Amino acid sequence: MAKIKLGDRPKNFKKIVKFPMHDGTEGAIECIYRYRTRKEFGAFIDGIVEAAKLKAPAPSEDGEVKFSMADLMERTAGSNAEYLLQVLDGWNLDEDLNLSSLQQLAGGLPGAASAIMETYRAAVSEGRLG
Repeated sequence: MAKIKLGDRPKNFKKIVKFPMHDGTEGAIECIYRYRTRKEFGAFIDGIVEAAKLKAPAPSEDGEVKFSMADLMERTAGSNAEYLLQVLDGWNLDEDLNLSSLQQLAGGLPGAASAIMETYRAAVSEGRLG
């Protein structure tokens, strides 16, 4: 059993994230996540919420916001990619970890992006690493 030393802050931590693939098989990515305390994670999420408010579609002249599913999906994939870029230090894929590869992941394998995001949230806010 590891000896606990309070204040001994890791730079990052690894976790294998599993998710369903489109063909029914299971995919897995080893993610290297940036460490954040619960308070730091809360501030991180607050920043994301504020940024989302600025990116919200503007109402038309009549005050109505026109809904487009295609626009929503594009904005969601882009936002998820930006989120992942801020929480990941690395992964075991052959592609470089960058905004473009994360946009491709979020657009093509949305279940993978969601699983990576949820695994990170649980690890830093609830302490679930194992």
